[in-house]
Amino acid sequence: MLAGMGMMAAATAAADKVPYPANGEGHDVLAAGHDDAPLSKDDLFGTEPAGADAAPAVRTESAQPASKDDLFGTGSDSGLAEKPAPASKDALFNPEQASPPVKIQDGLPIRGFFQTRLAYAYSDPDHWSDVLGRLELGTQGRLGNGVKWKLSGRAEYNAVYDLTDFYADSVRHDQRTKFRFGETYLDFSTGSLDWRVGRQQIVWGEMVGLFFADVVSAKDLREFILSDFQMLRVPQWAARTEYFKDDFHAELIWIPVPSYDEIGRPFQMGQAGSGSDFYPYPVSPAGVPLIMGEKKPGNGFDHGNYGVRLSQLSHGWDVSGFWYSSMDSQATFYRDVSNPQVFYPRHDRIWQAGATVAKDFQSFVLKAEAVYTDGRRFNVTDLSPGDGLVRQNTLDWVAGLDFNPGPDTRVNTQLFQRIFFDHAPNTLFDQYESGVSLLVNHKLPHDWEAEALLIHSLNRSDWMLRPKLTWKFQPNWKLNMGVDVFGGPPTGLFGQYDQQDRVYSELRYDF
Repeated sequence: MLAGMGMMAAATAAADKVPYPANGEGHDVLAAGHDDAPLSKDDLFGTEPAGADAAPAVRTESAQPASKDDLFGTGSDSGLAEKPAPASKDALFNPEQASPPVKIQDGLPIRGFFQTRLAYAYSDPDHWSDVLGRLELGTQGRLGNGVKWKLSGRAEYNAVYDLTDFYADSVRHDQRTKFRFGETYLDFSTGSLDWRVGRQQIVWGEMVGLFFADVVSAKDLREFILSDFQMLRVPQWAARTEYFKDDFHAELIWIPVPSYDEIGRPFQMGQAGSGSDFYPYPVSPAGVPLIMGEKKPGNGFDHGNYGVRLSQLSHGWDVSGFWYSSMDSQATFYRDVSNPQVFYPRHDRIWQAGATVAKDFQSFVLKAEAVYTDGRRFNVTDLSPGDGLVRQNTLDWVAGLDFNPGPDTRVNTQLFQRIFFDHAPNTLFDQYESGVSLLVNHKLPHDWEAEALLIHSLNRSDWMLRPKLTWKFQPNWKLNMGVDVFGGPPTGLFGQYDQQDRVYSELRYDF
């Protein structure tokens, strides 16, 4: 599960069970979001502009929100800065850039960012994996009668596919260029209900670096979980209605045309560059797997997603519960009955129910989430008859603490686990798959920051380490330099990418 990560634990596979790497079901929980560690209650419950510069956490006394705008919000996808409470509902639900919007001759405000990234995979075979340029633009306005609109989009070009011949044509066609609509919607109200219709981010989870309760978002996993949340999440075309009363919030969503995880192109085993670097291969007990074309569900009411979420803030405790029925955004790899080396990526209907809780204790912030998933199927490690799948209902839970041991240091630590009910022994997973994560960030002189994220399985030696340095040399400029290192067995969630260790640099300008 690279795209959704059925939890790091569930995603990590025992090395001695099967011959081929892989874990197509291992990504429904993890995500590369270590830039999202909240520094304060404002960061936990509010919205900060995307790409905002991080500031040292300042502990303040807890206060009850003055309105629904202060109470609920969608977490920002990048940046760690502590921000003041949003001044309006627009500020709360429309995360924007840190700097004032650019205006074109007093016309519509234009916001966005430009980013470049160079990445070099230094394991054998070493190669350039990214020479990327990315531009995102957005604007918004009013139509009158209380109707507001937003339009945004992102374009990408990766020159590595023109400058080198390492990758096959199938990968080049899939990842050389990309254009995607970002949040593009209408906002309006009818009576006591607020509506948002269009392409939008619907974020239900609150954990750092992990996807648990964030079940609505599809993900772009062509680079595993190495992108930040802003790039990783794929907006959904949805209709959402919300009701606010005092400290209570109700949310109902319908997604008629769902987005699905993007996982890239499969490769031929032993042929470097023949597929995407981080394709989530399924376990193949019959030998080298052959992946056929992914089949996504057609349009129609039967293939739509829908759900409800209820939230309450009481005495500083932010508690929510949700139920969500969907076509699974992550692919399940069906094995061909007559040829067990052939697999067909498909998407099944599942339903999920869960809860979240968060509280600021001033000296630390406590967060926890739990999600029960019914209907998901997992690949088996033997050649038993049939499609090579077994249904396993699961419970994922996570608990985490955010705290500041010093004025320039913040720490986030989390313990998480996946429990398989009616555990099938012929899968890659133990009945209880557990893991931990640790994020440490420290501010250095002259606008530098040092940070490291470690995610590690407790069932086996399967891990990912991501140290990096950040230099914020101008208010709207940021330079990142880091290393992504994977270790573990070839069937592990992280170990399967042991040959994809890389060093990278990123330059970003927000406007």
